[in-house]
Amino acid sequence: MKAVISNNVNYKKQFSVFFVKFAVCFLLMGLAYRLFFSSFVQFSPVEVSDTGFVPEKMLPAPVTVYLPPEAGNITVNVTDRSSQNGKCDLYIGEWVPDPTSPFYTNRTCYSIEAHQNCMRNGRPDTDYLYWRWKPRDCELPKFNPKRFLDMMRHKSLAFIGDSIMRNHVQSFLCILSQEEKGEEVYHDKQYKSRRWYFPTHDLTLSVVWSPFLVKATIFEDNNGVSTDTVQLHLDRPDDVWTRQFDNFDYVVIAGGKWYLKNAVYYEKNKIVGCHNCALKNTTEVGFEYAYRKALNSTLKYITRSKHKVYTFIRTITPDHFENGEWNTGGYCNRTGPFKEGEIDIRDIDEVMRKIELDEFERALNISSKVGLTIKLFDTTFLSLLRPDGHPGVYRQFQPFAGKNRHTKVQNDCLHWCLPGPIDSWNDLMMETLVSS
Repeated sequence: MKAVISNNVNYKKQFSVFFVKFAVCFLLMGLAYRLFFSSFVQFSPVEVSDTGFVPEKMLPAPVTVYLPPEAGNITVNVTDRSSQNGKCDLYIGEWVPDPTSPFYTNRTCYSIEAHQNCMRNGRPDTDYLYWRWKPRDCELPKFNPKRFLDMMRHKSLAFIGDSIMRNHVQSFLCILSQEEKGEEVYHDKQYKSRRWYFPTHDLTLSVVWSPFLVKATIFEDNNGVSTDTVQLHLDRPDDVWTRQFDNFDYVVIAGGKWYLKNAVYYEKNKIVGCHNCALKNTTEVGFEYAYRKALNSTLKYITRSKHKVYTFIRTITPDHFENGEWNTGGYCNRTGPFKEGEIDIRDIDEVMRKIELDEFERALNISSKVGLTIKLFDTTFLSLLRPDGHPGVYRQFQPFAGKNRHTKVQNDCLHWCLPGPIDSWNDLMMETLVSS
């Protein structure tokens, strides 16, 4: 009997010890789980929505734009530039479908010029509105007008160049107007140079008409009809923008297709050559020489200025005329974007882009020594893929009203419909500013 009792007692002691050990182990496992879970919550990745607003603590890593040593064929360079050392190039990617509506329409924006107001002018298709630019190796947040205006409080931003710059500024104004409408405070006689003020944010936004960036005498009407040859002073930046330069905090600068026009070139007030000028005893030097010299003079002025301005250099914008040019029956009637490899850049655009890259590289090397921020705004490739984004025949109101649909109508295959693909340029600009 005693043996039985003793065995029961030993069994109960063993059970008690086992229960205590089990309880301690359970508590330790619970504590370990709690610590592990809290660490997981603390360091798990944050998912950023695509609404365009990125809170301050969720900003993406700074973007470094890689500049290739040679321009080469655009389809080759796209692959070469896609990713360097794991960093994303915003300008290499593709257009992807985007079901969300544009920021604005012709009914909600007051600043769309008639030639780019494709909706009002009767363009029947709308698929061109539902695409967004997607960089190959990262996400591109949509432009956020509120955040941009807050970033630019008490600043002055200027777009300097030709009618593509004016096209871009209209897009900019349309998007910003969803938060605050700019008040026009200045325009020249032809409304080519204009200025707006955003009083709530103390922001000044300007577009400065300077199609050559250097001093030019132009004999041309609003329809592009010339009565004489353009006179260009390649070594003298245009004072229409230099006399205002000290007022700007940010500038976007670009040359472009105006350099293809017939012109006589001057340096130190002496003729040094021309392009298709047919003047006796004048050397034909070609537009390439003039474009390089003019960009060099422009960037030299900026890098040498005591006033340090955050500078974007925008690359050439390709046109999409098919079977002719603007004045020889060329047209653009495509309704969707190209994919990479489906179109090659034209020789002229490739030459001009290479000059731009060379001069940007030269200015970039100087800028780091003088405390200047200069960025390449390389919109060439993404623009090349959008033949569907131009007004085409809808540069004018109801172009076929009372006419046969086969009637020849002048096309615009260079500028962009608003809203349209050019709105994505604002996404790229803001991301560059945020990242830097």
